[in-house]
Amino acid sequence: MAVDYPAHKLACYVSDDGCSTLTFYSLLEAAKFAKLWVPFCKKYNIQLRAPFRYFAGDATTLTGEDCSVEFQQARDTMKDEYEQLSRKIEDASKGSVPSNFTGEFAAFSNAERRNHSTIIKIILENKEGHPDELPHLIYISREKRAKHPHHYKAGAMNVLTRVSGLMTNAPFMLNVDCDMYANNPQIILHALCLFVGAKHERDCAFVQCPQHFYDGAKDDPFGNQLVVLHEYLGRGIVGIQGPFYGGTGSFHRRKVIYGSWPEDMKTKKKSHTFNGELTELESLNGFGSSKQFINSVAHALLDDSDHPRDLWSSLEAVCQVASCTYEYNTDWGKEVGWMYGSTTEDILTGLAIHTKGWRSLYCSPNPPAFLGCAPSGGPASMTQQKRWATGLLEVLISKKSPIYGTLFMHLYYRQCLAYLWILTWALRSIPEFLYALLPAYCIITNSHFLPKGQEPTIIIPIAIFVIYNLYCLYEYFATDLSIRAWWNNHRMQRITSTCAWSFGILSVVLKLLGLSETVFEVTKKDQSTSSDSTNAELGRFTFDESPIFVPGTALLLVHLIAVFTMLFGLRPQASGNSGSGLGEVICTVWVVLCFWPFFRGLFGKGKYGIPSTTIMKGAILATIVVYLSRFTSTG
Repeated sequence: MAVDYPAHKLACYVSDDGCSTLTFYSLLEAAKFAKLWVPFCKKYNIQLRAPFRYFAGDATTLTGEDCSVEFQQARDTMKDEYEQLSRKIEDASKGSVPSNFTGEFAAFSNAERRNHSTIIKIILENKEGHPDELPHLIYISREKRAKHPHHYKAGAMNVLTRVSGLMTNAPFMLNVDCDMYANNPQIILHALCLFVGAKHERDCAFVQCPQHFYDGAKDDPFGNQLVVLHEYLGRGIVGIQGPFYGGTGSFHRRKVIYGSWPEDMKTKKKSHTFNGELTELESLNGFGSSKQFINSVAHALLDDSDHPRDLWSSLEAVCQVASCTYEYNTDWGKEVGWMYGSTTEDILTGLAIHTKGWRSLYCSPNPPAFLGCAPSGGPASMTQQKRWATGLLEVLISKKSPIYGTLFMHLYYRQCLAYLWILTWALRSIPEFLYALLPAYCIITNSHFLPKGQEPTIIIPIAIFVIYNLYCLYEYFATDLSIRAWWNNHRMQRITSTCAWSFGILSVVLKLLGLSETVFEVTKKDQSTSSDSTNAELGRFTFDESPIFVPGTALLLVHLIAVFTMLFGLRPQASGNSGSGLGEVICTVWVVLCFWPFFRGLFGKGKYGIPSTTIMKGAILATIVVYLSRFTSTG
């Protein structure tokens, strides 16, 4: 709400999919604080406009001001107001949220998390349309019923699209996840420059900003800050058809979300409206039964959305389009809006846009546009990676696969290859897991898969290993990251592939067999802390009783058994010079080093230790693998 852009051209919609009175109460209190905070930021040209971050730093370095007496007094007043806001919300989280359900809270009286009617609250309204006031602020909790699918985040985004289409119908939309904030106050101007400056409209369907994180643990111990991925892949595919849609920090053309094709921009302009009213209702039946909303769609498709609106007059229609039954017998989630059918709705939606021939652009200003909170700890990181792997594989096997888009529609061939690279993440877990088992198998059976040290061909695997890792290390150096960050990301790739991605494949297989449906698992993101006393703990790998850690535990135990059998001479005798050699031993040590967090977890306590049930399950699997290895070698 505090970005550098005319307030009368902004509207902020907050989606609360949990129908939480605490969230609504916090939003009401934050809106009161915003009436003081936003003018303060614009008067003194504050650049860091997230108060929880601003008041954690030094005013001189953050603002660039000369710290005049007037500014110091204003800042102290703002800090007191913010601390008061924080106390109110903290007290409310402990159970002091208004429980009499009167006034603004009356709508929550009979509401349950997954069973409630639509709740729409206009918290702030810029009635006079003044550019220096606060923008509209609207709270939305869409209707949910147990027997009606709500399609997780994609469903929530589609409700936001319809509600905003009725209330303000702006031609551009920005979606940001709840853990992120606008770090660059001029980001809207940056994005609109790309939209307006594109030579052809089809060259800019959406603008994607890379994800950056605040207070991330040093050297990226969980490999989820994705710095190198955004720097190389994100910038690289800009030269093809544009970056993937990342699900947050993205600016969209409304009419593209409405399913517009590049070819339709000129040919359909005369077929939708006449004097502001629909003339071909049947052409827009896929948008639902609300005539008021369909009329807003027609205006959006014509880029004619700058007409006056009364927010309150549209509330009845808004509740209709936010109901849980509105999307039945419509094109929502299939041809219109955010796409359904995958837990990675962002990739699927962006792919559908690119498939129509649209391009996207990459926006990476300095300072970064948005900052968010990266998941910390093993369980949160694995949950996120499992959801990604599941969703990406769902896209790969769906009717909207990039292969189909290239063969029969307008997806560029090289863009298809880029999509396939990311969509096949989960499939990599199978060969990677088997390859990780190979050195241990060779040691246990006293065989080999690498040339012996005296053979000239040994130089081939050594050269491949060294060149690949040196090149990866160069990429990290080029992005100002350390050797430790490279190693952390390397080992986390092995852990993620073995644990999270393998379960992603299992989820999709069970879905294909009709035994289970994939579930959108929300990633827990704790607000980071930058205190030195906790930095060591922030980087430690944590565990829980989830079965997702069983494959990694079993793999580590197999390699430890292999080392044990080699040290104590328990391997079978090899015939001639066919026994395992130094190469297999080095590979086994390398795998153990990659899974060092699991090795520490075998002896750790509390959340830093692997639960005994997980160790037992891993030991059973490891025993089976060792037995089968011995059986096949003797057979």
